[in-house]
Amino acid sequence: MPEKTAAELRADGFFITGDLGRIDADGYVHIVGRGKDLIISGGYNIYPKEIELVLDDQPGVDESAVIGVPHPDFGETVVGVLVPKAGSQIDLDQLQTAVQKQLARFKHPRKLIILDALPRNTMGKVQKNILREAYKDMFTT
Repeated sequence: MPEKTAAELRADGFFITGDLGRIDADGYVHIVGRGKDLIISGGYNIYPKEIELVLDDQPGVDESAVIGVPHPDFGETVVGVLVPKAGSQIDLDQLQTAVQKQLARFKHPRKLIILDALPRNTMGKVQKNILREAYKDMFTT
């Protein structure tokens, strides 16, 4: 696939992974997410990984995926997809309280969805594109 190779491999030999990072005051690089997963809501850049770490740390949550879906006022908005731990239920009120305490308001999921499992590819990677497609009309219809 020469076109795809050309888009991801620079002439100087650098490979473009799509990862987004920041360099802190001490010169350390921190990976904060992937370019295609970045959510831009009301002009704010939102990195799903930051929200997923908060959601995953809540009682009853086995794993989560945070996606951006179209929103008529903000361009995109945050949606959290949660998978409960086996035999557990997720207390959404408690979870919302934890999110409010730990994240800026523009990062709060506007909707939380509970699924039995997240869609994965053959390598086990969560397929957020499938989630974005499934919930793309949530705020626009």
